[in-house]
Amino acid sequence: MNATNLLKPAKLWSAAEVLVPHSPVPAAPGVYGWHFDKSPDPQLPEDRLLYVGIAPRRMLTRPSRQNLRTRVRYHFRGNAEGSTLRLTLGCLLGLELRRVGSGKRLTFGRAGERELSDWMAEHARVCWLLHPEPWIAETALLSSLDLPLNLDQNRNHTFHPYLSGLRATAKARARALPINS
Repeated sequence: MNATNLLKPAKLWSAAEVLVPHSPVPAAPGVYGWHFDKSPDPQLPEDRLLYVGIAPRRMLTRPSRQNLRTRVRYHFRGNAEGSTLRLTLGCLLGLELRRVGSGKRLTFGRAGERELSDWMAEHARVCWLLHPEPWIAETALLSSLDLPLNLDQNRNHTFHPYLSGLRATAKARARALPINS
């Protein structure tokens, strides 16, 4: 796995470029990397790779229908329940996490998710690499790169305790509040 293609990609793609009907993001397995021209937190640097994800996740019991295109597009326009990246960014940006629907799902509500999508459209850029077994690539990348927004397999990162505590606090607060309609 050549991490250089994620650290210093030839092109970084914006939300406007990947959310078009004929998206350039391949419908294939691989690794994606997120760069931010404005940091979501003052402790973090700007203009560099801060997070990697994979599609599909390794599924032992059933095949996954996820691919790079579905995951990247979901991160740009989905919600915090289905995107750990969105959950992390929203918490860092101070958005209020709430229970929605039946009360089991946690999102930033319509307004908060829209605000997060707008922030990502302005400041987040993504790149990707094709890989037939992205979970193998992810493990290698997490062991060799400085990726402060990744929590899974990244417990030794100096930002991990702060970020995991922030997310846990947001989840506990959301569970204590009434369900948001």
